[in-house]
Amino acid sequence: MIIDSLKNSGLAELLHPDFKLVFDYVKSHDLSLHEPGRIELKGADVYINIAHVDGKESAEAVLETHEQYIDIQFPLSGVESFGWKGTGDLTRQSRPYDAKDDIAFFEDAPHTFFTLHPGEFAVFFPADGHAPCIGQGRIKKAIAKVKVINR
Repeated sequence: MIIDSLKNSGLAELLHPDFKLVFDYVKSHDLSLHEPGRIELKGADVYINIAHVDGKESAEAVLETHEQYIDIQFPLSGVESFGWKGTGDLTRQSRPYDAKDDIAFFEDAPHTFFTLHPGEFAVFFPADGHAPCIGQGRIKKAIAKVKVINR
C-alpha cells in the first residue's frame, strides 16, 4: 500500500507502466466536477470510476481484496478514512472471490486506519485488504483500476 500526496506521485508512477497515465489524468482534470460513472483511459486495462458514497463508521467498514486490478483511490470532496490489513493475515472470508467483479470480502478487523483528504491518494495492491468509505456524510471519490501485470 502507498499513501501520499498527488504532488509526490512521481515515485508511485515508477511502480507500474500505467500509473503515470492515471496520475496525469487526475492532475489535469477537475474530477470533482465530473458526474459519477466510468472514464476509460486504456480500455478495460485502466479506467477510473467516479462515485458518490455514504460515509460509514469504522465498525461497519468491510475489508475487500482484488486480484486482477490495483486500486488507486482519491477523495474528491469530503474526507475518507480506510482500514487496512494485509491479505496474508485475512482469515475470515465472508464472500468468496468473484472473478467477474474482481472482489472478495472479509470479516476480519483492520490492523490500522488512515485518512485521506482531497489532493491525496492511496494505492492498494492485491496484497492489501482495504475497508473504504469510512467517514461522515456524502463523499465523492475517484477509484482508478489498473490491471495487474502478470509475470
